[in-house]
Amino acid sequence: MAAVAEAGSPERFQELLQQKGGSLVVVHFWAPWAPQCIQMNNVMSELAKEHVQVTFVKLEAEAVPEVSEKYEISSVPTFLFFKNSQKIDRLDGAHAPELTKKVQRHASSSSITIGSNDNVKEDLNVRLKKLINAAPCMLFMKGSPQEPRCGFSRQMVEILNKHNVLFSSFDIFSDEEVRQGLKTYSNWPTYPQLYVAGDLIGGLDIVKELEASGELDTIFPKAQKLEDKLKGLINKAPVMLFMKGNKQAAKCGFSKQIIEILNGTGVDFETFDILEDEEVRQELKTYSKWPTYPQLYVKGELVGGLDIVKELKENGELLLILKGEN
Repeated sequence: MAAVAEAGSPERFQELLQQKGGSLVVVHFWAPWAPQCIQMNNVMSELAKEHVQVTFVKLEAEAVPEVSEKYEISSVPTFLFFKNSQKIDRLDGAHAPELTKKVQRHASSSSITIGSNDNVKEDLNVRLKKLINAAPCMLFMKGSPQEPRCGFSRQMVEILNKHNVLFSSFDIFSDEEVRQGLKTYSNWPTYPQLYVAGDLIGGLDIVKELEASGELDTIFPKAQKLEDKLKGLINKAPVMLFMKGNKQAAKCGFSKQIIEILNGTGVDFETFDILEDEEVRQELKTYSKWPTYPQLYVKGELVGGLDIVKELKENGELLLILKGEN
């Protein structure tokens, strides 16, 4: 179907979902008053020309409230992805590159037969286990710690921050398969969900109870150990560089440039290859509140990345800082 179809009623919506052969159906929940929706309708029209085997559907969210409420559409634009009348993914917001990526991925994947359902569940469970164990403390939430997208998630982040808990998070809005699958995997029907050392602690109510009883600080031993590990690495040498690769073989242009600058100062320094430890790579960004690499530390204090080091060199301050004299 090259054109974008319109679902003006629940019946028409159901009819459009029932495509033969398990082909992909992409539904845009939109509103005529939202400029970003108009923009995304244009994106869908272009995608429809490229993916003729995919059915693209526009559904005005406020005009067909039965469908919007059934699929928990709380904002526009929102995109739902269906195969065999079953929802397989979701995208909230006007993100054209992400929409294109999801369409390409789901359109290229072969339709799932009944006989392969067990393998699909097993693959999802393996993925969920990896996500749960991606960090000693993992929070599955709506949005991010910087921008929570529901009150419960915001309260959870506030509690964890108040107790100085080092945690990583996963935005369930970014992956509908994870959002639905984790509820079954954990046997916990709501979000947020908090995990420590791969074990489910619970949701907001449980965490509030643990905080009230004074038990909350006792259940994060591994998170505390990770913080100690990061402090130890940062203070391993007076001048410490966290980079991709090492002194002898930098593995990215930014790391190579900063190594050349530091070598030019004649000051001794040690390096840590973040590519060899994914936990350090992810958690140091949170710990230092610095989102990129390389990261340079002097006497345990963050100096910054390549741009900062370049500025210090140009200003003539770099050598003094590396020697701890500034």
